[in-house]
Amino acid sequence: MLARLLLLLAGALIAPLSATAAERLRIATYDVDLSRDGPGLLLHELRRAPEPKVAAVIAVIQAARPDVLLLNQFDHDLRGEALAAFRALLRAGPEGIDYPYWFDAPVNAGVQTGLDLDGDGQTMGWDDALGWGKFPGDGGMAILSRHPIDAAAARTFRTLTWAGRAGGSPPREALASTPLSSRSHWEVPVILPGGARLRLLAANPTPPLYGTHGLNARRNDAEIGLWADYLDGGTLRDDQGRAAPAGPGPLVLLGNLNADPVDGAGLGDGLRRLLAHPRLRDPLPESAGGEMAATASHRGAPELDTASWAGPGNLRVDYVLPSRDLEPLGSGVFWPAPGAPLADIVAAGPAHRLVWIDITPPGP
Repeated sequence: MLARLLLLLAGALIAPLSATAAERLRIATYDVDLSRDGPGLLLHELRRAPEPKVAAVIAVIQAARPDVLLLNQFDHDLRGEALAAFRALLRAGPEGIDYPYWFDAPVNAGVQTGLDLDGDGQTMGWDDALGWGKFPGDGGMAILSRHPIDAAAARTFRTLTWAGRAGGSPPREALASTPLSSRSHWEVPVILPGGARLRLLAANPTPPLYGTHGLNARRNDAEIGLWADYLDGGTLRDDQGRAAPAGPGPLVLLGNLNADPVDGAGLGDGLRRLLAHPRLRDPLPESAGGEMAATASHRGAPELDTASWAGPGNLRVDYVLPSRDLEPLGSGVFWPAPGAPLADIVAAGPAHRLVWIDITPPGP
């Protein structure tokens, strides 16, 4: 047992030194919980000395050192100033890491519709936005990369309507013409050394909790199922007006999907389709910390869990799923066992843990 725990810890903390950049590519997702109560507050915070929670996020990313990183729950602003300030913090110090390339885009969270979407008889509530949020951009997404990003070729699917999508139509007719994505769905190409391209399919669906009429549970399932439909060959029209299927070629699907395969409040149909999809492989990232923090009432393997909450306990909700034409070299959840190096830092950070995979970079 002890040897296995040490092996899992080594996979999370030592693997960055095990191969050169030419031999491996590290891709990660991390829900950093940098969502604040109003626009501009995150930028103001990031321009000061980091608070303990922000410092923990910085330390985890610097230790894991992913080449490509999806941030979830990071407030979006139109000029990208908060993201620039965050990148500056990542560069600082002896363990600093530079991400000269990035991608961010508007999200549906906090964008008001003027409709009573939650059926409470009122409009302009947080649940009456295109996606739950206190202001436009609340809890958005961003991609950081050490390799160039082809932003012109990126596809965003923020405006796809819910009606007729995987998981069935929405529970109320008023929602049928509203977007499916509570934030957005992105397809972003990263250009690797030698010219090879790796597409990232990124999303952060709504949690399945809360919401009237089972709204959020059904929306979560449909948001996840959208990727399964896309990989099945379904044609999607993006926000740029281009209609196309996913097409062949290497890709990695990643993000906080807010759904566990067997536990939690999610419906599970969309996630099970995705995990069993013939184009994807599940590397089953593990951690010693998750295994030692097992919740007795849960059925899932605790070493696979990626987040810890006081209420629902530990769940596996964050994923990095490479396509089957990519060779996996390793994977892990950055969750050290109690008493191990960085364990206290991780515990001081967000509820979610950073999840990473190493792959052999695809050829041109």
